[in-house]
Amino acid sequence: MQNALELKGVSKQYRGFALSDVNFTLPSGCIMGFIGENGAGKTTTIKLILDMIRRDGGHIEIFGEDCRTMKRDAWESIGVVLDSCGFSEELTAVHVGKIMAGIYKSWKKEEFERLLNNYHVDQNKKVKEYSKGMKMKLSLAVAMAHETRLLILDEATSGLDPVAREELLESFQEFIQDERRSILISSHIISDLEKISDYITFIHRGNILFSEEKDMLLENHGIFHGTKKALMELPEDAVAGIREGAFGVEALVKRDRVARGMALDRAGLEDIMLFYSREEKR
Repeated sequence: MQNALELKGVSKQYRGFALSDVNFTLPSGCIMGFIGENGAGKTTTIKLILDMIRRDGGHIEIFGEDCRTMKRDAWESIGVVLDSCGFSEELTAVHVGKIMAGIYKSWKKEEFERLLNNYHVDQNKKVKEYSKGMKMKLSLAVAMAHETRLLILDEATSGLDPVAREELLESFQEFIQDERRSILISSHIISDLEKISDYITFIHRGNILFSEEKDMLLENHGIFHGTKKALMELPEDAVAGIREGAFGVEALVKRDRVARGMALDRAGLEDIMLFYSREEKR
């Protein structure tokens, strides 16, 4: 099946920041969690995918087409939700639906209303009367109510309460039941991404440190607890990051680089991100 998204050697240079040789692939029918600290390059990468800014090098394909030469019909297959609601505060959801019907040839009024009902969004209230969570749900309903095959979410669940986040995560999993659909989602709430993602891509200071299947990523890493002396006895290429404490050291290690059966604690996705972000590797 055709990949939803492919980035090959993508670069973008700013004063004081560079996005360098970004490579990752999102297969159709999958959810990719896009993680990294503030300023790592997540939003810049998303803007490049959406052709909102010009890349300096590399290639970006959406469903096999270069994003810079895609026709309007192809762009209609992409739904986007950023971390803030872009609709006028004076509009109601009913008004928003009518406006979108004039923009998208493939607009689905019934699907839009179904999503709003599922999200418990009052269609007759003005946007300014919505909570942040309701504004985000309105944005998501718009993003999914046309012939959407790729959903791109940049911090779409930030600031929402746990119940609202859980509702949205369930709707994302429902969305990709049609295996032609895919989601790229960036979030600082790593536990959400660990729940729903098939793939994880980690960007750090403008560079992709890894882009892997989530289950394999979690299976292949563990947390070592011990003395500094014991740590030094491990193969150098086994250690991905170190954290020193008053009573010893913790290290993220690659299971296939250490002795089989070595006692290691489970490493969660947040552990992996934090350890890989640390400068000290040894």
